[in-house]
Order: sequence, then C-alpha cells, then structure tokens
Amino acid sequence: MRGFKERGTTTTPFDMVMLNDLDRFHLVMDVIDRVDGLASRAAVLRQRMADARLSARLYTREHGADDPRIAGWAWESSERNERSG
Repeated sequence: MRGFKERGTTTTPFDMVMLNDLDRFHLVMDVIDRVDGLASRAAVLRQRMADARLSARLYTREHGADDPRIAGWAWESSERNERSG
C-alpha cells in the first residue's frame, strides 16, 4: 500500500514523490524485488535504479530543485514512435 508520508518539510515535487516511495526508480526496484526469479537477472538494473535515486536526491539537496533530466522528462509522442517503429 502506497500513500502520503507527511514529514513536515518543503522540498521539490520529485523529491516528495521519492519520500513517499512512489518514484519511477523505486517502483522498478519493487518489481525486481517482487517478481519471482527477477532479482538475480535484473541485479544490474536494480543497482542502476538505486544509484539514479541517490543521484536525484543529492542533486535536490545541493541545488534546491529537481534534476533537469527528471523535471524535463516527458513521454515521446506516439506519432514519433510510429514513425521510428
């Protein structure tokens, strides 16, 4: 069960998502941890997600804003995907 964890702090939008364990990195790690047989096959990916999570947290603490690679991220449009596929 996921939900909001109040910690009485002012932070960035993505950092708040991370504080509540709802960020994309944590969700990937959860899948790897919960799907039978996936932990050993996806250990490198899991570590990359843990590293990315830490990097995002450190960036926020140092700059007071979300990392632009996270804040500026968007899904590619389906039109672009159809042309390249």
